[in-house]
Amino acid sequence: MRRFVLLLFIVLQLSLSYGQSRKVVFTTDYGTIKVVLYDFTPKHRDLMLRCIQDSTYHGALFNWIIENFVVQGGEHDIDIARREAADPMAKKPRLSPEFDEQAFHKVGALGAGRDDNSEKASFLNQIYFVVGKTVTEEDLRKLEEKKGVKYTYEQRKVYLEKGGQPRLDGDYTVFGEIYEGLDVIMAISRLKTDQQDFPLSPVRFTVSLTE
Repeated sequence: MRRFVLLLFIVLQLSLSYGQSRKVVFTTDYGTIKVVLYDFTPKHRDLMLRCIQDSTYHGALFNWIIENFVVQGGEHDIDIARREAADPMAKKPRLSPEFDEQAFHKVGALGAGRDDNSEKASFLNQIYFVVGKTVTEEDLRKLEEKKGVKYTYEQRKVYLEKGGQPRLDGDYTVFGEIYEGLDVIMAISRLKTDQQDFPLSPVRFTVSLTE
């Protein structure tokens, strides 16, 4: 029975990663990162595809790096706030959140950055990868009590075996995951940064479609 459950879990994982319809590649100074975009977060998937078409992430920067947490890229929070403050119409375009139990903050997850807006809506041109840290049963128990949630069997298994950042679940939209090149983002996460978590040397990336 245990063998059957393990086999079923592996099949589900493979179908999740490879059964989706869109894959993209991040070309960085440290290697390539291949990512599957989730079809069950279609608005964020389509936003990324539009960003590729518009070259939004062509020569962009990973500009906020915290080891054991996330590697963030695209337009920085500071620049977004400055640009929006200068807009006389006070426009703050955002994309409404998409939360799905299959999309959670495991190591290698791709998420959309946001500010502290009450709707938890995403920025249109900022992404991050979860590099995460070790997660324990006690961590999950405390988060379930604090957030009023219950982690699924799959979520618990992945968090306990591989780590992540479960405290971000339900607050930030995850819309994809790395299926090849996890070592690249982990190497980037270990780069030296200044006191504001900017890397000391620019780390550029470009996003394009892949087969």
